[in-house]
Amino acid sequence: MRYLPHTPSERAEMLALIGAASVDEFFADVPPGKRLRELPPLPLAQSEMAVERALGKMAVWNTAAGSVPFFVGCGAYRHHVPASVDHLIQRSEFMTSYTPYQPEIAQGTLQYLFEFQTQVALLTGMEIANASMYDGSTGAAEAVLMAHRITKRGKAVLSGGLHPHYRDVIKTISHYSSNEAVALDVGADKTSAIDKDTSCIVVQNPDVFGGVRDLTPLAKLAHENGALLIVVVTEAVSFGAIKSPGSMGADIVVAEGQSIGNALNFGGPYLGLFATREKFLRQMPGRICGQTVDETGRRGFVLTLSAREQHIRRDKATSNICTNSGLCALAFTIHMTLLGETGLKRLAQINHARACQLVGALQRVLGVKIVTPQFFNEFTISTPASGAAVIDALVEKGVIGGVPASRLFPERPDLDNQIIVAATETVTSEDIAAYARALKEVL
Repeated sequence: MRYLPHTPSERAEMLALIGAASVDEFFADVPPGKRLRELPPLPLAQSEMAVERALGKMAVWNTAAGSVPFFVGCGAYRHHVPASVDHLIQRSEFMTSYTPYQPEIAQGTLQYLFEFQTQVALLTGMEIANASMYDGSTGAAEAVLMAHRITKRGKAVLSGGLHPHYRDVIKTISHYSSNEAVALDVGADKTSAIDKDTSCIVVQNPDVFGGVRDLTPLAKLAHENGALLIVVVTEAVSFGAIKSPGSMGADIVVAEGQSIGNALNFGGPYLGLFATREKFLRQMPGRICGQTVDETGRRGFVLTLSAREQHIRRDKATSNICTNSGLCALAFTIHMTLLGETGLKRLAQINHARACQLVGALQRVLGVKIVTPQFFNEFTISTPASGAAVIDALVEKGVIGGVPASRLFPERPDLDNQIIVAATETVTSEDIAAYARALKEVL
């Protein structure tokens, strides 16, 4: 069907409704340098083979994560995903049952979501979990809104160790919901920022620099001030080694589940995990699958709770989350089922061992210092030169050595020489030796 444009009068009516004088004013938030002034010089038509050849030539510009020693983390991690995961999620029973709008004919989908929720609750040490969110960052923003509803307060305190991307998503949601989000500097004391208006404290563990901390004292401080503790986890494999957030006093736990069952995929689609205390059930966003029995006594699965805009009045909805990351959640569930509790712990041990091995190799390089004293599979190093320059030089040597802190914290020149490095089970001893050798050459 041909595209049917709006008439000038229709455009004027819409612009007047939102308070913009022109289309250019409507797009004022997009930096001028990022706007197209004219269409790119693309051919009007090409054959399928010609398009494949053109895209293939573009694809070789990329360096695949598995083709070189790879030490990038910062919220997206390269882990081994068993071939059986992809084989199972591609079965027609799963691929066609996208979302259970008619629960009575989507029993398989509801059952794996029920099992997914059980796994997430056990991993996080919480009592209930929903059927997933879009990703970790949007889940974190929803957790803050949930805390505001529970406490009847409107101020969120964001730890300086929270990933800047998560921080920015929370600040955006807070701005447009007329709430306050106070983002602390890296290393800043959280105590002074907590007051009677604080609804929640958002902290990441391990934090964006890889540091692992006991959050029990922070949970106690939050509760003494009538606030909730929201714990963010970007590396789901860490659940196999670190004390669960729930056991440390967390009220809401949000995590990025990409590490289990889901590949890097150039940044998505990913998988948000969301868990909380049972007493907060009615304020949790998304939806929950439950188990029941039918009139003949047979086990069945239903949508137990679905307090979203598609089902109830907008003013009663807990969020506008209108679906869940179904296929990614299925991949997570299959991988977790294959691992089991023992397998997850073993995988976490291997990750930590690889990181310790990498620390040992890098700290022997002259001028390199390890900044993170306690870590899981990710840590921060400082170098005598700019971190971004070092990373670029390492790429020329065939090593992708991590993420320069300046990329995440451009406003902090004191972090300019720091690099955040991750090592998972996919890193080999040869990769570690190559990294240390290349680092010696570029410093």
